[in-house]
Amino acid sequence: MAARERLPPWHERQRLPNGRDVLIRPIRPEDAAPLRAGFALLQPDEVRQRFLHALKELSPEAAERFARINPKTEFALVAAEPLPPGEALVGAVARIVIDGNGRDAEFAILVSRYIAGMGLGRYLMTRLVKWARGKNLERIYGDVFEHNHAMLALAQSLGFERQFQQDGQGLVRVVLDLKAAQTAKAV
Repeated sequence: MAARERLPPWHERQRLPNGRDVLIRPIRPEDAAPLRAGFALLQPDEVRQRFLHALKELSPEAAERFARINPKTEFALVAAEPLPPGEALVGAVARIVIDGNGRDAEFAILVSRYIAGMGLGRYLMTRLVKWARGKNLERIYGDVFEHNHAMLALAQSLGFERQFQQDGQGLVRVVLDLKAAQTAKAV
């Protein structure tokens, strides 16, 4: 029987349908430079769908902030090349941040077009939901452009409900009631 590689918590190796291997793991401070480098590879629409506005570059300060999380209120996973942090190109980032009320959390996911459409967004979202449940949160939500059909379909397939925003920016808030989801599973 072959020995299984033991990885730290929240670390997983995955082979994507295109044959590319990625390591899904918590973000690390060493990821700041690769985040900046990878940002340059993103299309303007990819950036706008994640940040909800145009952004030409990821500043060193912003990259540092994204790579250094507060583990009490934030959780972020990356899908990266299976190389050491700081050397690995990051192809996807999933982040969740607990609101000041301590009951809700906002998520955001960005999957590069190079590895989009391979189930990685879905998988990362399930990991965020698992983390939120472990924190006994009541709901998680995210703001999505109404034309981002792929993200809206993903959210709906995972039980999120749409709440239209009244801000005129074409955003839809998707919300997953974790308490209701837990009750439904228990039945």
